[in-house]
Amino acid sequence: MTTTTTSRRGRRRAPSRIGRAAGKAAALQKPRVLLALLLLLALTSVMLLDGYLRAEVGGDQRVRDGASSSKVPDKILSGGPILSFRGGQATTVSVPDKTIALTFDDGPNPTYTPQVLEILEKYDVPATFFVVGSMVSRYPGIVKDMVEQGNEVGIHTFTHVDLSYQSDARVNREMQQTQLALAGAAGITTTLFRAPYSSETDAIDNYSWPVYQKLGEDGYTSVFVDTDSDDWKKPGVAKIVRWATPSKNDGASVLFHDAGGERSQTIEALPEYIEKMKAKGYTFTTISGVLEKERQPSGQRAVGTGVRDLQAAHREATGATLYEGKALIAAVAVAEWAVPALSVGLMVVGVAVMGRFGMMLILARRHYRQRNKRRFSWGPTVTRPVSVIVPAYNEKECIANTLASLARSTHPIEIIVVDDGSTDGTSEIARDAAYQLGMTNVRVVRQENAGKPAALNNGVRNASHDLVVMMDGDTVFEPDAVHQLVQPFADPEVGAVAGNAKVGNRDTVIGAWQHIEYVMGFNLDRRMYDLLRCMPTIPGAIGAFRRDAVLQVGGMSEDTLAEDTDITIAMHRAGRRVVYQEHAKAWTEAPGSLKQLWSQRYRWSYGTMQALWKHRKSLTDKGPSGRFGRVGMPLVVVFQIVTPVFAPLIDVFTAYSMIFIDFRAALLAWLAVLGVQLVCAAYAFRLDKEKYRYLLMMPLQQLAYRQMMYLVLIHSCITALTGGRLRWQKLKRTGEVGTPAGVS
Repeated sequence: MTTTTTSRRGRRRAPSRIGRAAGKAAALQKPRVLLALLLLLALTSVMLLDGYLRAEVGGDQRVRDGASSSKVPDKILSGGPILSFRGGQATTVSVPDKTIALTFDDGPNPTYTPQVLEILEKYDVPATFFVVGSMVSRYPGIVKDMVEQGNEVGIHTFTHVDLSYQSDARVNREMQQTQLALAGAAGITTTLFRAPYSSETDAIDNYSWPVYQKLGEDGYTSVFVDTDSDDWKKPGVAKIVRWATPSKNDGASVLFHDAGGERSQTIEALPEYIEKMKAKGYTFTTISGVLEKERQPSGQRAVGTGVRDLQAAHREATGATLYEGKALIAAVAVAEWAVPALSVGLMVVGVAVMGRFGMMLILARRHYRQRNKRRFSWGPTVTRPVSVIVPAYNEKECIANTLASLARSTHPIEIIVVDDGSTDGTSEIARDAAYQLGMTNVRVVRQENAGKPAALNNGVRNASHDLVVMMDGDTVFEPDAVHQLVQPFADPEVGAVAGNAKVGNRDTVIGAWQHIEYVMGFNLDRRMYDLLRCMPTIPGAIGAFRRDAVLQVGGMSEDTLAEDTDITIAMHRAGRRVVYQEHAKAWTEAPGSLKQLWSQRYRWSYGTMQALWKHRKSLTDKGPSGRFGRVGMPLVVVFQIVTPVFAPLIDVFTAYSMIFIDFRAALLAWLAVLGVQLVCAAYAFRLDKEKYRYLLMMPLQQLAYRQMMYLVLIHSCITALTGGRLRWQKLKRTGEVGTPAGVS
């Protein structure tokens, strides 16, 4: 055993500087984490807003019927259709004879309301529209046209709920939100109100009466119906016209609907009705017109003379109300655009993900059958010695176990431990372990702290053999791992080989989750990528290279934090073939806490993005060297970056659907997706001969672990987009992964 010391001037980093840099990096990352969470919160808020507008969130379909009216004054029950509380006293107003106050409920609707407005303008007839605030928010332009045309608007609540069931806070919210919608759409507020599901005043009951009293105290005038066209029943044009016609020469508040369903019969009946009533000598006015005539019985102001009445119910929106209203309209516009776009995008993502699962199963099965045939061979058995490079930085807990596993190797090897400026005595422990194990094939190379890529390059330079195996200082190999790993080099086209990395500390919840991920995600992926000849990553825990191929591409690059992905893509671009050797197994210590897991996966995600960006020109490479750019790059970008970024929204949509739309259907859909994933995982476990009991953790993994991985990726994307820099981070090790034989 020999010891070599090398130095890299200007690369030494004192612990204090490292600590300060780490603290500074952590301080910079916190805002990005917050930004990632805020982004997800914003998208969730957009979904909730859209659901609220469509009455999926906060919707209440209850309608009260048959309640007693014993507490309602008789003069109100038998009074006119316009109820106000002037001076605190309940007063009703009737529509004058031969006068029609034409009213429309439930709009605006993008199909029917413009047609109604066109008819009213043609016949020079004003109307009062009782609008639903959520619809106003979605179609503000129609309301603006409605008001500019001289029509009147009133409130029909924001979500069309029966207010008699609602609390005072909900009643206030329904009114205020509709006022804001009107302010944002047309720059006005209104004092008119019509309750959903209301009819004539004799239908006021003991539950709805307090609502009208409260709104009256707030300055609202409640409007009821004298004559109902019942057009919502779609009885035919003739019946709609007949039912909307008052008896004798009575005046009436007449109800039609411009929304809430299919209203083609209303559109057809309206011109006929207007012509009929004008022929009978009727005039048309708004609710404000009726109140104005009631206040000025001397005839100082004509009603329904063809000139639109000044809508006294309207108030100009100013100040905070106006700006809050515009903000509401803008937010709704975003929701109206974003949610359908997200729905389509997520449908595409879902189809792509399911397609990927199917492709992985098919190709993994093909890969397994191909590589496990009795007659399959890479070529003549590779028996020549191999150099094993072990980069180590503060690995005192693990390095002895690592060397002990290599001591059992069935293949002739030399071991080069590159101590990258450890401060915990790693090199001394390595030498002592080698001595106690009687290993004469170990060299400990010390260098000043320069990072993992530099340590690996140092090991390559010191390697005595043409094949080099790279592993982590916390990893243990099975006895035949090196022998299995180098067999593909019998094929002269193969330049690098990926081994089968497994989680050793899998007896904790976090460890079990990572174990599932390693077996299902990493190894099924590698089988697929192997057959497609575009494998993106050789794991740092176990990988083998031709030494000349490593030197040809310039060694392990320090340009990215994912040196394993970087070197793998570089191998492809150099025209080398990269394969997966499932029988070469290594056991690695996975992060034992959520904080360490976040740190590791954040570095992996960010490093992968760096490597892809660095090798973006592979998209235009020609011939065999361009295969990664043509096949591998799109697959990695789509399935390791794009779809995982959108995946949290699938879960948000699922939770949203369970809570607000259809719990059973959403649950079944989620269980179906989980079932597909379980099938894939079970097949992956079968191929790797793993115990199925760990799959019991998979539902919980989908609910917790997967969400964390999504946030990590979003965090990495934000860091990349904002130009952030990230240092390599050392994880805390426990050394609990011992010899392979001890792993269950």
